[in-house]
Amino acid sequence: MEKIFLYNTLNRKKEEFKPIKKDKVGLYACGPTVYDYAHIGNLRTYIFEDVLRRVLEYNNYKVKYIMNITDVGHLTSDADEGEDKLEKSSQKESKTVEEIAEFYTKAFKENLKDLNILFPDKWCKATDYIKEQISFVKKLEKKGLTYQISDGVYFDISKYPAYAKLAKLNIEGQKEGARVGINKEKRNPTDFALWKLSALQGTHPERSEELHKKRQMEWKSPWGVGFPGWHLECSAMSIKHLGKEFDIHCGGIDHIPIHHTNERAQNWGVTDKETVKYWLHGEFLVINKERMGKSERNFVTLQTLKAKGLNPLAYRYFVLQAHYRSKLNFSWEALKAAQNGLDNLIKEISTFDPPKIGCAEFEQRFLQAINDDLDTPKTLAILQELIKSDYPSSAKRQTIIKFDKILGLNLNQYKQEKRLNSKIKELIEERQLARQKKDFKTADKIRRELEKQGIKIKDKADGGYELE
Repeated sequence: MEKIFLYNTLNRKKEEFKPIKKDKVGLYACGPTVYDYAHIGNLRTYIFEDVLRRVLEYNNYKVKYIMNITDVGHLTSDADEGEDKLEKSSQKESKTVEEIAEFYTKAFKENLKDLNILFPDKWCKATDYIKEQISFVKKLEKKGLTYQISDGVYFDISKYPAYAKLAKLNIEGQKEGARVGINKEKRNPTDFALWKLSALQGTHPERSEELHKKRQMEWKSPWGVGFPGWHLECSAMSIKHLGKEFDIHCGGIDHIPIHHTNERAQNWGVTDKETVKYWLHGEFLVINKERMGKSERNFVTLQTLKAKGLNPLAYRYFVLQAHYRSKLNFSWEALKAAQNGLDNLIKEISTFDPPKIGCAEFEQRFLQAINDDLDTPKTLAILQELIKSDYPSSAKRQTIIKFDKILGLNLNQYKQEKRLNSKIKELIEERQLARQKKDFKTADKIRRELEKQGIKIKDKADGGYELE
């Protein structure tokens, strides 16, 4: 078995991957908060995680892949303040929280299908694991790691000596620079909520029953009626399904300083162990020199790409051209160039003969590149080298089919093209140009002319075609 090297955020270096259990991998990835459509910056992270999962399976590991669906507890501020994002969306759209969650969960799963991202082995909705989350807090409380104030139960980060390690936080500096307006009842600025109360309790100056009346998602608990903190669900669900120690936890780079740091603290509190062996994080998608995000109001959805006639797999191809740990600058021009590149790639492959014995040399180089911290740009360069090589086209196609088990670009979806003379090729290209200009009258005329010469074309929804 070839060695795999992955960049572990916890230790800030590439490390050889060695699973806890031989030939088996426990993999957990933070899923969406389903209050709105995922944007393509979010989806970049899921593409990176899909490549990771495919690489592990390509290397003959049996992967157990878990992903959460956050349908409660994620507040509008990562500092445990503000409204629940789903409750807010519910009010805005005049729908129940359940309807909001169901609608955007379905939309998210459609995005994954469009991008050829394999589904996890198990989806875990936060609201299905309330009992487990309450039990988790009880265990932390029993160990003296929690305290309760007027708005909920908090984890005392001063009890966890290694709290700052994952994000390399300056805890003392945060104490000194604690902003005005931070919850004055908290012992430490970075203490985080485990269980939030629906209505503020006791003599709190901002005590309000209105919060309680508005909430749709709340449960009884030993500390009062309320709901779990956002960070709690991932700890409870990952440990339930993958055990007290598991191999890999993934997410976006923005999860490092708060969400994953707090998860790690909770995990230690319950298990007394470093629960996760490898932490992997994907970098931001950048637009106009800023990270793409909903709070920045500069995001683009996959639905928008499709509405503009762009193939979702062109976005996947665009993402694979950059390393997952590098920032990637988005522009419409770059995406259209990626679509042209993918179209040309598929067109070339579709002329190859049916697959036979592959190209071992290229397969070995590809495996070494992808096993070196998922170096997708290098693998795409190797793919281009293979296409231009002198190997028989049948061997190239066989090897490309293997490559695509990781790349996930559906490179073998098109039938072998008939041998076409230059005049026929010119007609096809002329017709494609007419279609792009929405000159369907000319396109239909050329189609009839091609059919007279025995060439039948089947148009595809993504703007491409195949010969029948």
